[in-house]
Amino acid sequence: MPAVTSKLAVASVAIALFAASTSAALAQKKYDTGATDTEIKVGNIMPYSGPASAYGIIGRTEAAYFKKINEEGGINGRKINFISYDDAYSPPKAVEQARKLVESDEVLLIFNSLGTPSNSAIQKYMNSKKVPQLFVATGATKWNDPKDFPWTMGWQPSYQSETHIYAKYLLKTKPDAKIAVLFQNDDYGKDYLKGLKDGLGAKAASMIIAEESYETSEPSIDNHLIKLKASNADVFVNITTPKFAAQAIKKNAEIGWKPLHFLNNVSASVGSVIKPAGFEAAQDVISAAYLKDVSDPQWKDDAGMKGFVDFMTKYFPEGDKLDGGTVVGYGVAQTLVEVLKKCGDNLTRENVMKQAASLKDFRTEVLLPGIKINTSPTDFAPISSLQLMKFKGEKWELFGDVISADAGG
Repeated sequence: MPAVTSKLAVASVAIALFAASTSAALAQKKYDTGATDTEIKVGNIMPYSGPASAYGIIGRTEAAYFKKINEEGGINGRKINFISYDDAYSPPKAVEQARKLVESDEVLLIFNSLGTPSNSAIQKYMNSKKVPQLFVATGATKWNDPKDFPWTMGWQPSYQSETHIYAKYLLKTKPDAKIAVLFQNDDYGKDYLKGLKDGLGAKAASMIIAEESYETSEPSIDNHLIKLKASNADVFVNITTPKFAAQAIKKNAEIGWKPLHFLNNVSASVGSVIKPAGFEAAQDVISAAYLKDVSDPQWKDDAGMKGFVDFMTKYFPEGDKLDGGTVVGYGVAQTLVEVLKKCGDNLTRENVMKQAASLKDFRTEVLLPGIKINTSPTDFAPISSLQLMKFKGEKWELFGDVISADAGG
């Protein structure tokens, strides 16, 4: 009898241990809508058509990168199902696509949706639904507001940070500058302009002598440039999206206006802006960078850039390596993969935001040396450093130090 009792005891202990391990395994796996044992649904909204369609290449690069990840086994065994829709850079259309992704496609999160107006239009909806609006493709300062919008996070340096840097440079090297500004008449353009004025401080009123705003529905901005030239400004701050940036560079050359020209980073792409405008017309234009540029020979033997070029060759051969959008898409997709890896088997929306808000000195392969991604529960601005660059010949040349320029919050 004692032997039987002993066997029963052992069996009951084994059953208890099995039950405990099973419940522990079940406890470890947590899913919200959009995640399963085999899949992670990621939504995306891009302007594949319309006035900002040059940015569509970012979404296509991301799709190719997730295909690469899936072919390599996915993330913790799960494949990414990347669902990307066109909003034509129209806020009402963005709202429609966000609702479709959340309510019909049932994605876990919306990732890298592009445009300040579009993201502004869906921000309250995303936060009311408690669905991550993660690593938005816009540098508006307002994405760094974890207190009021805990489900929205940016990725690139803020627009205000960038124009703060231009202002610092002007105050140091050209304090008597007469500045003319062209800006897009929406949240994106106004955010950049605010950063410039804040950076110039008390001197803004006297230094900025002309401002022209344009609508994205305008076919050409030529008349705005003619007006700005007539102001006799010797500095031109060009706050435009790619189509209009190329027009501005080209038109300035045609009318013989040669001010010191600052071009916002979001339109610094050699492939989609400088080349169409003409290399000769773009000489000595100044911008700021946080990512490496394929056309820069200093990265020829850089392991990170080799990885990018190999990826493009294999997974996105029709994509233009010289287009800055491909580098952006690659870098931000790598950042999302890092966050999803850190989530492990806890693929809840809350944990996605928790992991996104705990990145420490993370580097994608395409960030400039000295620039790292850092976030915290009170800091939703992953990248806050930039380096100035000047266009020479057929490429950008970096100059000066990497500058940290936190703005807003």
